[in-house]
Parts: sequence; C-alpha cells; structure tokens
Amino acid sequence: MLEVLQAVNPIGFEHICKRLLREHGFEDVVVTQASHDGGIDGYGTLKLNPFVNIKVLFQCKRYKGTVPRAHIGDFRNAMIGRAEKGIIITTGTFSEDAKREASRDGAPPIELIDGKKLVELFEFVQLGVKPKTVFEVDYSFFEQYMSK
Repeated sequence: MLEVLQAVNPIGFEHICKRLLREHGFEDVVVTQASHDGGIDGYGTLKLNPFVNIKVLFQCKRYKGTVPRAHIGDFRNAMIGRAEKGIIITTGTFSEDAKREASRDGAPPIELIDGKKLVELFEFVQLGVKPKTVFEVDYSFFEQYMSK
C-alpha cells in the first residue's frame, strides 16, 4: 500500500489525503492551490459536538525516508493564526526530534501520521483496499481423525 501511495503524484496524494480525512469525519475539506500554499496543503473542519468545531490544517509528505524536525517547525509557523490544530501525513516516518517538536508544550499541537498509521487509517475505512479472508488449518481439529 505504501508503495502505491508513494507512486502517486504529489497533487494526487494531497487529494487522496483529503478523501481520507473526509472518510474519517472531517467536513469542508479543501486542498489548497499547488503554488503559493504557504506550507499548507489543505484544511478542513472537525466537528467535535454541536457546539464545538475545530479548524484543522494539513500537510502531506510523500516520503520514503524520515521527516525531520525542521518540517514540523515550518508547518507550525504556517499554522499560526490560521487554525487550532495541524496534521502532517507522510508515507515515511518521523524523526524523534520531529515527534518531540510536534507535542512541544506551549505550541499548537500537530498530529503526526506516519506510513504505518496511514495504511491503518485506509484499512479502517476500507478506502482503496479490499478485505481479504485468509484461512489457516486448525490442526487440532484433524488430530481426532489421524491414525495412530
């Protein structure tokens, strides 16, 4: 699944992430223009309850490697004054420094979705995947029928 996502063009990956966010309950999800996006690939609204909506910005990184801490800081700077929450979605992984930066006290929180979690999110809503049943032999069932 990750290989397929990494093969999608960058704009296509942003639109796939938009669809994934919608499937997970986000509303009014928009992908920003490819140029002049100010480090923001898109935004949407997460409705927590009838009284509270949260504007969320997202950034998509089609990586095979590791997203460094600097990308988290740059994204946070782009978020300031625009949203309460951010999400960075990658097909790669995040460095330990990036993880610490994303949850730094006193700074707007950023959720980090790495490749492993991304695949789980696609599977959970069955987006772009088909369930497959695999049967294993239950050898204990057959023991009673084996000759001794």
